[in-house]
Amino acid sequence: MPRALQKIAKDEYNDNLIDRMFIWLFSRKMSEALGKGTKIGGYEGFVELSKQIMQGRNAQEQQILVAKVLQSLVPAPALWAIRTFFSPTRLVCVLNAWFAAQMFEWLVGPCEVIEAEINLEDGTLRSQPSAVHIKKCRYLVDSGCVGMCVNMCKVPTQVFFTEKFGIPLTMTPNFEDLSCKMIFGQMPTDPELDEAFTQPCLEQQCPTASLAASSCPKLT
Repeated sequence: MPRALQKIAKDEYNDNLIDRMFIWLFSRKMSEALGKGTKIGGYEGFVELSKQIMQGRNAQEQQILVAKVLQSLVPAPALWAIRTFFSPTRLVCVLNAWFAAQMFEWLVGPCEVIEAEINLEDGTLRSQPSAVHIKKCRYLVDSGCVGMCVNMCKVPTQVFFTEKFGIPLTMTPNFEDLSCKMIFGQMPTDPELDEAFTQPCLEQQCPTASLAASSCPKLT
């Protein structure tokens, strides 16, 4: 499995007011779900809360808790309306990619909308600009953890958009350069076939990396 061959340095981010508002909101929702908070502020506090979610919970329990956090951010009637009245057409997927690229930079760092090949249900391919290329994921770099990437970002986000919004989403992290691709309109890969679920620890990034395990122990 590919992994970062050398330590990838953190970038300096100058979070603006809107960025700080999103970080505060997500951190507050995570604290409510945990039943406790952290004295660390800003994005570092957000990552610290993610680590607290991981402690004492297996992969499924982590994913369920983060799913609750995501659902708490959007009123249930709004989720129902989007799922009921908006099918995942080409336009809807393209607009979602544009929206994600604008709204999630505080979380993942600089990103851009790119073209993607979508596998349709009838077996045909359709090219559309509904993918978001995350150039170097801020969350993955700061956490340094494969398990946090998969359990607290990839899986809950895929489930949230695919099941709650009714808009299929596949996220494909690149553990070699710590980039990622979000493809709206593409159904998530079955976990048994998804290489992210067998990814070894990022030994150059993670301070508690297990070199003996074939895959990150936090993936189970």
